[in-house]
Amino acid sequence: MEESKELEKSVERRGKLTPVLALATLISAFGSSFQYGYNVAVINSPAPFMQEFYNETYTDRYDEPMGDNLLTLLWSVSVSMYPLGGFFGSLMVAPLVNKLGRKGTLLFNNIFSIVPAIMMGVSEIAKSYEIIIVARFIVGICAGLSSNVVPMYLGELAPKNLRGAIGIVPQLFITIGILAAQVMGIRNILGNNTGWTIMLGLTGIPAVIELVFLPFFPESPRYMLIQKGDEKNSRKALQRLRGWDDVDAEVEEMHLEDQSERAEGRLSVVSLLSQRSLRWQLISIIIMNMGQQLSGVNAIYYYADSIYGSAGVNEKDVQYVTVGTGAVNVFMTIAAVFIVESSGRRLLLLLGFGICCGACVLLTVALHFQENVSWMPYISIACVIIYVIGHAIGPSPIPNVVTTEMFRQSARPAAFMVGGSVHWISNFAVGLIFPFMERGLGAYSFIIFSVICLVTLIYIWMVLPETKNKTFLEVSQMFAKRNKTEIKVGDGDLPLKDSKESLDNSERSTAF
Repeated sequence: MEESKELEKSVERRGKLTPVLALATLISAFGSSFQYGYNVAVINSPAPFMQEFYNETYTDRYDEPMGDNLLTLLWSVSVSMYPLGGFFGSLMVAPLVNKLGRKGTLLFNNIFSIVPAIMMGVSEIAKSYEIIIVARFIVGICAGLSSNVVPMYLGELAPKNLRGAIGIVPQLFITIGILAAQVMGIRNILGNNTGWTIMLGLTGIPAVIELVFLPFFPESPRYMLIQKGDEKNSRKALQRLRGWDDVDAEVEEMHLEDQSERAEGRLSVVSLLSQRSLRWQLISIIIMNMGQQLSGVNAIYYYADSIYGSAGVNEKDVQYVTVGTGAVNVFMTIAAVFIVESSGRRLLLLLGFGICCGACVLLTVALHFQENVSWMPYISIACVIIYVIGHAIGPSPIPNVVTTEMFRQSARPAAFMVGGSVHWISNFAVGLIFPFMERGLGAYSFIIFSVICLVTLIYIWMVLPETKNKTFLEVSQMFAKRNKTEIKVGDGDLPLKDSKESLDNSERSTAF
């Protein structure tokens, strides 16, 4: 009886959100993820003033105005350098997190934020638009690293019963960053011809804050024990994070995972692509990241201003409505933080992609008829808001959470590198292709997005298991059946009872 009570007490205490865990989450998410969101939206509002600067700078150099085609090309390059930098940042994830650790990589990554912030801040004084283009690429590297490393870091810090909620916090700060850029971009604040350089340079402030405070928080215990073999410091980190001294159960679970990985061998990035035991996990993160970026979220924001204008919103007031849409995005991501542990990851993904699919179909119809039907523009506005809600509760935040949970320690960096690369390539492709789609297909572009949402939904329904409240090793067991492999610990198979129990749980929660 005494042992039973002690066990219940330890389990309860392991599940608490301690001050150390909460602060580590907030500082890393604000210092890194916030910048990703901020730089997505920071150039939208001041675009006319920045293009005017490009033109004036060119005129001062060559005594003739810049041609429209050249201006369009330079602006397109300025925009697209960000996702291109994000792609290269994703390629750096695996070597950096294995060499420097998760926390060490986040601290190192601040170089790619502070330097471009200074560059963009002085671009007008230097009379150089080339500085902006180069700085957008460098800050894209920062975003590519942070979008993968922060979820990995927090997923390894959190206890399994809080891993989903804490894993969504980076996406929450991305949406807060987008909202902050929208607010700063209001004409009366910084979205004008005198404030845009300050607006671009503000991205360095979160980096400085993270650089000052994150060193006081622990490195990932799993990284220290499994990859560095430092059990002593791993225990100390766990004790700080959990708020109590008895962390034997978690340490034992990490040793079990380490033994399992040693039995199968350490994975390189190249071997990950051919590893049979990880085949369906890898396919799943590729499908989810492609679905996330190719589902039309960027196109929705592209159309939003014209939709609001057609509904009778005053041109000067459109910026405030856009801010309102950003606030809805933040609110729904906050809601996802609180419901992900009760509803599960799979349900939120299915619900989110289903809402986005339906909203895209309805928006296509509304845009087609809004010239002829007086009240149809209001349906279009409703579709935009519904789409934002759907994307915020599932497709935006959940893929990184699931990526953390589907892979064990040695494979996780390579998995994030693959998933992050797919994420940024898809982002880049949408930015490059959508203007031509919009010109050729108009509102019917959203039919393509609805099909992508539907295909992703079907895949999740048929393949993806529920991963909430499971250890990383238990999730690997669930995929072992589909991969037709066995998970080994040391010289033998994983205990049959544990394997069967995990598979039974999987089958009860999914059509896996």
